[in-house]
Amino acid sequence: MKIYNTINRQKDAFTPITPGEIKMYTCGQTVYNNIHMGNARFYVVYDAIRRYLEYRGYKVDYVQNFTDIDDKTIQRANEEGISTQKIAEKYIASTLADLAALNVKPATFNPRVTEEIPEIVEMVAQLIDGGHAYENDGTVYFDVASFPSYGKLSKKNIDDLEAGARVEVEAGKKNPMDFVLWKPAKPGEPSWESPWGNGRPGWHIECSAMVRKYLGDQIDIHGGGTDLIFPHHENEIAQSEAVTGKNFANYWMHCGMITVDHKKMSKSRGNFATLQEVAEKFPYDVIRFFFLSVHYRMPMEFTDTVLNAAQQGLARIKNCYNNISFALETAEDLPNEHCGLGIYMHDFTRAMDDDFNTADAITAIFEMVKYVNTILSGEEKPSKRFLLEAREKLTLLMDILGISLEQLTDDADDGFAQKVESLIAARQAARKNKDFAEADRIRGALTDLGVVLEDTREGVRWHRA
Repeated sequence: MKIYNTINRQKDAFTPITPGEIKMYTCGQTVYNNIHMGNARFYVVYDAIRRYLEYRGYKVDYVQNFTDIDDKTIQRANEEGISTQKIAEKYIASTLADLAALNVKPATFNPRVTEEIPEIVEMVAQLIDGGHAYENDGTVYFDVASFPSYGKLSKKNIDDLEAGARVEVEAGKKNPMDFVLWKPAKPGEPSWESPWGNGRPGWHIECSAMVRKYLGDQIDIHGGGTDLIFPHHENEIAQSEAVTGKNFANYWMHCGMITVDHKKMSKSRGNFATLQEVAEKFPYDVIRFFFLSVHYRMPMEFTDTVLNAAQQGLARIKNCYNNISFALETAEDLPNEHCGLGIYMHDFTRAMDDDFNTADAITAIFEMVKYVNTILSGEEKPSKRFLLEAREKLTLLMDILGISLEQLTDDADDGFAQKVESLIAARQAARKNKDFAEADRIRGALTDLGVVLEDTREGVRWHRA
């Protein structure tokens, strides 16, 4: 297996730190709005990567944070006239519901910044003690000059960066590229106690502290969007390695952006479509299939045309599955045997082993569908054994991509139950935050899945209709 490693700009053979185990971290959402399509692609891509690693037999400890305190959450809270905590709870619940609808598996841990302040303060203090950070009037800065390899991920030259930043040097900084680890409190904003006065963490230190707490000093894979390479991930490396003296992450993976008219989709540009808006026109499994139809490192242009194409492509696969199931109703054990399904499994695995190339993996699935359809429409009736094998392999490959083809009827089915429980948890979080409109929306999504909820004194129970 090979992974394109941003730090090397090449595909590196994958060797985990601990045999059979993978420590994986991806930067999560700043929760001040519903997720848009660009955010959603990021979640689906890393979920598919995680699923494939688990299929290959690895135990994956997967951590993805929520940034629940930030300038944007504060601004949104002021606009809506509620606390930053309620804003965070509202959009965490919404995000969890969206991810469940996309069939994204829950992370092993979803830490929140506001719940990790002691670890953040401790790490900042260690950076100061080690001569890598300094305090000025309540603000703590990382001293970039103290970390000679700064720029090794982004391949940026520190002298060029400093020259370009000199006109914007903040008072109190030693060097223009120094960045904030801790910022003093402003009137009316949430703050926490620290040795440097009441304040809150800078953005970059959050992830370093959470990675260290939940996964340790060194991890196998760190993921994010290409927009995070600099400065966020560059700063994470500097902070973490300055404290530990160890290589922070062995493999750096970065997902391409969703574009609109070939410009990055973002809330700041105002050219975004939320996942929920798109899901009013296209099923969630179609959206997921769309995200995986292009290699994760490539940008994706967002249009209804390409989503329609994804819908048609997924329908071809589903129709093949249904045709197999229909043929099995009258299939017999016959002496004639068709073969050749193994080549498609091989092609799928080869594609995924080559930097998780889901586009080529889907091509292998389409080739399998074409072959099976040829057998089904041929004059010679396929054997029951062939049909069972075809259905099993097609189901398995789509399951690895996180798309279910089977009609689920068993309440104990792990995938279905997990999805339902995730939606119920998101609904409970919305109700706790008194966001009853969101709670009702999630309940509607559960109803669409054929799930009946019962609110009892012992908690929420569910069963299929």
